[in-house]
Amino acid sequence: MKVAASIREKLTRELTPEQLEVIDQSCDHAGHAGARPEGETHFHVEAVSSVFDDLNRVQRQRLVYKILADELAGPVHALTLNLKAPSDAK
Repeated sequence: MKVAASIREKLTRELTPEQLEVIDQSCDHAGHAGARPEGETHFHVEAVSSVFDDLNRVQRQRLVYKILADELAGPVHALTLNLKAPSDAK
């Protein structure tokens, strides 16, 4: 399974998001540390989920890091996050 697909599948399963975007930004980092020629090393995730309702920004990020622990320990070099609860997105 491709890295982006794995990220999308895990976040969908664990967060049941109303909105989810997984953006591969690896091409913007070609030649940088951690970049691989085949890509899929640098990602940006935007998610809106009710799971985030009672969590602050740091708690939301830690939750996503936990869900994506395998990817962060291996193929993913960098991950940026924009995580919102439905009430934040309005």
